[in-house]
Amino acid sequence: MADSARARRLAKRIAQIVASGLEHEVKDPRLAMVTITDARLTADLRDATVYYTVFGDDTDESATAAALHSATGVLRSRVGQQTGVRFTPTLTFVADSIPGDARRLDEVLAQAKEADAEVARLASAASPAGDVDPYRSSEAETVDDAGAAAATREDEQDSGGRQD
Repeated sequence: MADSARARRLAKRIAQIVASGLEHEVKDPRLAMVTITDARLTADLRDATVYYTVFGDDTDESATAAALHSATGVLRSRVGQQTGVRFTPTLTFVADSIPGDARRLDEVLAQAKEADAEVARLASAASPAGDVDPYRSSEAETVDDAGAAAATREDEQDSGGRQD
């Protein structure tokens, strides 16, 4: 079993090899707008999962998945030649969900921003339900603070200056 650092390095190298192979060796027009985003390798270095994104709509994604499936053998042999490992890992292509998740997150943030703007608009025209200043006045606070300070000093004197 290989260590995880070696697996990460090999996965990164596999992603580079596959991206280069798609660009230079595989001449399928369905793979024109494909970006390899990541690759993950199992701990035993037998199976590689390659994540990709496609610029386009759902029909482009399904056509790209079919093209990648048909080009898997060519890409795997290229990976085997350029990595020099004893066993060439199998390649599994998975559509990356990050761009879709980011798009949904942007939509949610835009909705939250609109809701915040609406709340701010309503708050600017609002008036208080009760008194304008429902809290104590500053004169009462100074008297209460002075009484509390005097009570604290008396407690310290009774205890002989000790703090428990």
